[in-house]
Amino acid sequence: MTEVKARTSRRTAILDAAEALFAEHGYDAVTLRSIASEAGVDVALANYHFGRKHELFEQTFQRRAELLNKWRLDALDACLKDAAPGPASVRSIIDAYLRPMLTGPHLSEPGWRNYYALVGYVNSSTIWGGQLMTKSFDPAIERFIEALRQTLPDASDEAIYWGYHCLSGALTLAFAQTGRLDHLSHGKVCSTDLEGGFVQMVDFVTAGFEKICNP
Repeated sequence: MTEVKARTSRRTAILDAAEALFAEHGYDAVTLRSIASEAGVDVALANYHFGRKHELFEQTFQRRAELLNKWRLDALDACLKDAAPGPASVRSIIDAYLRPMLTGPHLSEPGWRNYYALVGYVNSSTIWGGQLMTKSFDPAIERFIEALRQTLPDASDEAIYWGYHCLSGALTLAFAQTGRLDHLSHGKVCSTDLEGGFVQMVDFVTAGFEKICNP
């Protein structure tokens, strides 16, 4: 293995370990030493690559955010192109937003399971939610909000933004995959079945937007 590949491999191992530990324990309960131990490297190497813990936390969070943004914006562009010259339907916009995240082969990868749990943690945090969610996702989300405005030109700001807030909350709770749904349904529904949840969520969110934006 070349030195460049070795550095890349160690860096990836640190990010993977950080992702798993932060997702399970949150920010405060995790140390750089525990991350380094999980990654099988010296703590000095984690410091060298990422600096302080909060910097590693941010880089861990942003690593997959870039992929999610690309997947969703590609889906939105296709949705808007298919609808041209008119606006896209609410359902097609919501589908473009959710499908790339809640369906596909990446769902079987442990790293994505950890990352989704981390997004759920960050989105509900008064410390990290406004900071990291804004930095990592807002430019892409603003594209979806603008598409909804084009489709729902008479909707108020309150309806658009609260509608999105409800969507974001439902999505990140699904990401967390806590098992709550399994217990509540007595095993009839599984919280890890994100593809099954995708179908329900598109219907629910679409109906919600159409109701509050066209009272």
